[in-house]
Amino acid sequence: MNYYKMKDYPDRMTPEQVRAFGKDVLNIVSQIPRGRVTTYGHIAALAGWPSHSRMVGRTLRYTHGAELLPCHRVVNKEGRTAPGWSRQRTLLEEEGVTFKSNGHVDMGRHLWEPEIE
Repeated sequence: MNYYKMKDYPDRMTPEQVRAFGKDVLNIVSQIPRGRVTTYGHIAALAGWPSHSRMVGRTLRYTHGAELLPCHRVVNKEGRTAPGWSRQRTLLEEEGVTFKSNGHVDMGRHLWEPEIE
């Protein structure tokens, strides 16, 4: 998949940048602690491309081997889980992640937000 040609990314990536971004995303996701979550946007910012949060989701969905990582610990900025992945909530609850009455992760309690260098 050629991410760098997608229309919703005004700042295009070279093929080399796409590969580096993918490696960075997988590395960041592998570090999310049990019982914590982070957002697509924060991962994109940590990887150096803050406007590419959608690409984080696509990277996790389409990269071989990503299913071995704790991808269930990635939610959107409101704490919503991925649409169509009902098991995500179960996996998070098994780790002690709590949800508010609206079905969103309690981000105040569970957000993992390492410093952006």
